[in-house]
Formats: sequence, structure tokens, C-alpha cells
Amino acid sequence: MVNRLANATSPYLLQHKDNPVDWYEWGPDAFEVAKRDGKPILLSIGYSACHWCHVMAHESFEDKETAAYLNEHFVTIKVDREERPDVDAIYMAATVAMTGQGGWPMTVFLTPAAEPFFCGTYFPSQPRAGMATFRQVLESLVEAWRTKREQIDGIGTQVVSQLGARTAAAQGSIDEQTLERAVALLKVDFDPVDGGFGAAPKFPPSMVLDFLLRHHRRTGSEDALAMVTHTCERMARGGMYDQLAGGFARYSVDGQWVIPHFEKMLYDNALLLDVYTHWWAITEDPLARRIATETADFLLAELRTPEGGFASALDADTEGEEGRYYVWSPEELHQLLGEDADWVIDLCGVTGTFEHGTSVLQLRRDPDDPARWKKVQAVLRDARSTRTYPGRDDKVVAAWNGLAITALARAGVVLDKPEYVEAAVTAAGLVREVHLDASGRLHRTSRDGKVGTAHGVLEDYAAYAQACLTLLGVTGDADWLRLAESLLDRVLDQFVAEGTFYDTAADAESLVWRPQDPTDNASPAGVSLAAEALTTAASLTGSARYEAAATQAINASATLAARAPRFAGRGLAVAETVAAGPLEIAIAGESDELLRVAVKDSPWGTAVVHGEPGLDVPLMAGRDLVGGRPAAYVCQKFTCRLPVVLPEDLRRELTPAR
Repeated sequence: MVNRLANATSPYLLQHKDNPVDWYEWGPDAFEVAKRDGKPILLSIGYSACHWCHVMAHESFEDKETAAYLNEHFVTIKVDREERPDVDAIYMAATVAMTGQGGWPMTVFLTPAAEPFFCGTYFPSQPRAGMATFRQVLESLVEAWRTKREQIDGIGTQVVSQLGARTAAAQGSIDEQTLERAVALLKVDFDPVDGGFGAAPKFPPSMVLDFLLRHHRRTGSEDALAMVTHTCERMARGGMYDQLAGGFARYSVDGQWVIPHFEKMLYDNALLLDVYTHWWAITEDPLARRIATETADFLLAELRTPEGGFASALDADTEGEEGRYYVWSPEELHQLLGEDADWVIDLCGVTGTFEHGTSVLQLRRDPDDPARWKKVQAVLRDARSTRTYPGRDDKVVAAWNGLAITALARAGVVLDKPEYVEAAVTAAGLVREVHLDASGRLHRTSRDGKVGTAHGVLEDYAAYAQACLTLLGVTGDADWLRLAESLLDRVLDQFVAEGTFYDTAADAESLVWRPQDPTDNASPAGVSLAAEALTTAASLTGSARYEAAATQAINASATLAARAPRFAGRGLAVAETVAAGPLEIAIAGESDELLRVAVKDSPWGTAVVHGEPGLDVPLMAGRDLVGGRPAAYVCQKFTCRLPVVLPEDLRRELTPAR
């Protein structure tokens, strides 16, 4: 018998539709029932590719006895954090404040007023390592609800009050001294042996690498480039990268990038595609080009939806086991590869580093026989195709598709892969046609071409606006500028109050606290994405309003940039763009060669537009052909140098003088 989640559009919620738990989706119905019946609320937040979410579901939510206890004593709400990042942000902040750590599944107990009074993450069904069992937690809370209700209500009110006190206008700014100091602080945290920053577990530091590459472009810092090079090499050659089909897992359990947490997220791969493309643009390292190409091909082959958007994630588990799809034993390799097996076992480090004597494949050095390796890859891909494929969360998230569109469009030009640009345009068209309603409001998700109910948050508007501005640059279609302007105007009207950028719109659902977080964590903060899109739009249009708002948005990262730059990577990257100019490049006429140099050899974040003279974009005003030939104008604040017609001359124009 299915529960209320049977009507959900979220793949994560649909995973729970057959639970005996009487789940509600987030909404007024659940809170009205809680108020009417005087029950506390169990709020369970997770996402479809989350391994421990699956474990807790199997142990507790699929258990009839546990479900019966929940149904008797609680109103239960299930939330997909990817669909409702606003709800997730509020209760994650509460969880971290109350326990000192967070994660998913997130298990939060609320009063009927939606105020949290007890928070945690995964609770086991059986005693484990001193952890209370889920049933013990439930029974204790039921007793407390019965006997200490006044205290519980007081806890919830106090937590919400403390969350509200966190909101404040940004103070300080990010100047060139701040950027230099951020590099120095990152160097202290840098792992000189294995790359990355800090200890295990290690997440791909995409936004920090983006900042360091932009800093190297501007200053020539060899330290910045060395940190990028070492980290990118180690990540690409480790087990976190799929050596057979491309694409990065979410993070490495160890500090050496060997054992991944196997889920693959769209946002990670979009951000890393951009990093490896940028790394290649600067160094032309063959490894950088290979990884960028393979990652883009992974996006198109494994995450593209039939409607042309990009799915959110691939699951970590198959057949109830984490990583089963990706790992190999020496015995399997001998059976499949014969005389090639020992060579592959040595090359790929198959030493039983994972469970049951299996290993993920690494590629710590380039094969001494590339043709042999290609043959082996084909055999192993064919063998892997007979395994159960990981589940795919096929909802399309506007923000993450925005990141993918930007990365694919840039990679398509830089790597001379027009199919990437075509895929980016198609995905952007899907978001425009499906996610935007007649009022101009952007909806966060769609699935199977049908829009979801969740309204877009700041990251959705900002990432998609930047994607549109990038497409303007690579396609010459001015309609993308019009759309970006409408999105950014809505950002300034709905998401900014008294100089502060909020993650939810002023006319969005009223929650116990209006989220506002400048932290660049697993994906960029909404305010950092807004800083980039507003900076680009100001460069293309000359809008003083956009320029002033961009400065406000950049400054939202100032405190983090000065104290903890690992969590301000995108904000620092945008500040680097501003410190470098920001530059503007207008190309009059159609020239693939000039466009490629403009994208590849300019600082990342440069505003680029190309098209026929007279294109309805302010930066193109007065930009004409030269002697009947396409010409590139390098500008800063609409003041342009003399136009050039040869790619090598444009490249010289873009080479910084040091």
C-alpha cells in the first residue's frame, strides 16, 4: 500500500512511497494535523543518491513496527534537500548549531510551529558504537513531549531566535591584499603529498581551484598554479574518478583520493569540467584536456535526460551495496582479461582496497601501451554494462543545469567541441521553456518535462542567468541577454533587502527563518553565483545598478575570504575577475578563431560577446568590421583598445604584462 508520497515528483520522495510510514510532503497539511492532534513532527531530509539515507530507510522506515510507532506518536514529513534547499538550509543550520555537525539523512524533530527542538543525522536501528538507536530516540522524545512540553517549546523558540540573529549585512571588502592573503592561507591547508586541502574525507575543492587559476592568470603566482596542478592530477588519477567512463564521485573517503563515496553529482562534474577546461587553457597539459573531455562526455552520455536537460545524480548503491557497479576483484580481471590482467592489476592498483577484496580502478601513471589500455577499457566497459546500473535521480535542477550549461559552453569553444555548445543550448532552452512561468518566476525543478512545485532560490536564478550570459557570448544570440537581465532584475527586486542577499525570495513561502548563507561549500553559494552573473551583466550592459549589486554580493564573502578561504572559493574567484579588470571582449563578425582565443586566453569571468555589427547588446555598440574582416575589441568599462583581426594579435592583447 502506497503512502502520500506516491504523488510526488521527486525521485527521492518516490523511493519512500511504499514505506509503511504515513509520510507527508512539506506543506501546510502536515503542520495543521500536528497542531490539531498536538503531536511533534519528525522531519526527515535526504536525497536520492545518499547512501546512509538508504540505510536508514531500510532499517527504520521500511520496518512495520517502527513505522507504526512513528504513525502513532508523530506527524512525519519527508523532504528532498535538492528540491527544497531552503528548508534544508534552515534545519541544517539548526542541526549544526545543536550538535556541532550535520549531514544526511538529517533527522529533525519540530514543534507544530516548525521550530526544531532535537536534531541529528543517521540513527541506527540496533546499538552501534555508543550511538542511541532510532527507537530509543523516539521513545525518549515521546516521553519528553508528554512531560516537558513547555521546555521543548522554549528550546524551539530559542533555536529559531539564534538562527535569526545570524542574518547581518556584509561587512568589509575583498581587495588585492585579501586575495594574496587567501592564497597564503590556502597554502597552509594544502596537502603537498596528495593534493587538496585538509584531511580526509576530501571533497573536490572545485571553487578554490577556480580561484587559484584566476589568481595565477592575474598575478603569475606559481604557488597558486602548483596547488591546482597537483590537486587536479591526484584527483584525476585516483579512484574518485571513473577511469572507464569519466565523471567524478562526490568525495574521497580517504586522503589519497583512492576510495570514493560513489554517488556522482551533476554539480560536482559541472564545476570540475570548468576547472579542468581552465587548467588546460592555461597549461595545455594533455591530462587536463583528457579529463575535461571525458567529464563532458560523461555528462552527455550518462546524465542527459530525454528532454535535453541534465539529471541530478547517479546513486552510490546498486543491489543494496555501495559501489558494486564500479569495483573489481583480481579474479574478475583475470577471467575477463587473460594475459592482460596482471598488467592492469599493477597499472590500476587493484589491491583489495575496498570491501570484499575488491578495488576501484586508479590510473596513477599514464599507460606505457595506450592502445592496450584502450582495448582493456572497452572490455571492462562491456563487462560493467551487464551489471545493474546505479539509480539515476532524473529531476532537472535549474541551478545545477546552469552550472553545466556554463561549463559545457566554455569547454565547447576552448576544446573545439561544438557538440558541447549544442547540448548547452538545448539544456538552457529546456529551463527557459519548462522552468519559467508566465510571470517570470523560475521554478527549481522539472522531471519528464513537467515543472515541479518548488520555487527557485537565489542559486537557481543566478546560475541560470550566468549560463544565459555565457551562451550569449558563444552563440551571438541576444535573446539570452534579455533573459539574463529579467532574471537578475528579479534577483535584485526579490532577493535583496537592505544590502543583504537572501537565498529565498521576498514573496516565497514564509519559513521560521529566511536563509542567507554566503558559504561556498559543495556547490557555490547563491550570493557568490549572483556576484558572478551581476559582474558579467554589468560588463555587457554598462549597468551601474548591476555593478553596485555585484560589489555588494562579492563583499558578502569578505569575512570568509579573510578567515577561511576554503569556504569562499567562488566569491574569491569573482573578486579575482574584478581585480583583473574586469575585461570585456566584443567580436564584430563571425570568427570561430577569434572567439576561441577570446574564451581560452582571457581571464575566466571575462564578458565575451560576438555577432554581426549592430547586435542588440550594449557592448557591441559601434563595434564594426575592420577592412571587411571580423575584429575583436578588448575593453574595460566600455573603453576599448584598437581592434585586432588576427587571433595571434588578440592573444597578445590578452597576455598580462608582469
